[in-house]
Amino acid sequence: MQFGYTILYVSDVAASLAFFENAFGLKRRFLHESGDYGELDTGATALAFAAHPLGRMNLPEGYVAADASPLPLGMEIALVTDDVAHAHAQALRHGGVELQAPSLKPWGQTVSHLRCPDGLLLELCSPISA
Repeated sequence: MQFGYTILYVSDVAASLAFFENAFGLKRRFLHESGDYGELDTGATALAFAAHPLGRMNLPEGYVAADASPLPLGMEIALVTDDVAHAHAQALRHGGVELQAPSLKPWGQTVSHLRCPDGLLLELCSPISA
């Protein structure tokens, strides 16, 4: 078994893809012609977005939509970069909302947190040194 992809339910799949493309230079793998599903190429594991109607179809009992929650969900997407401050600034320029400015953690990693325009919690972090 292997980890295939993460799917995040959002209001506007194209806008979510565009945020990650514009803020971080990630490449779009594809966007379905319906606009309801799209993926970014992030390496071995794809980051995917699906529209809320698909989420409601898959989870008819409901779920917490990140963009409807006043607090971030208890899960995050983490992107690793050598320049957290620059990536953080780019995210803010493209509509991200700062939750925690870049800071050095006791274990030597620089980390920041923000909410994406679609409400998702995003961590930007430097690689962890072994």
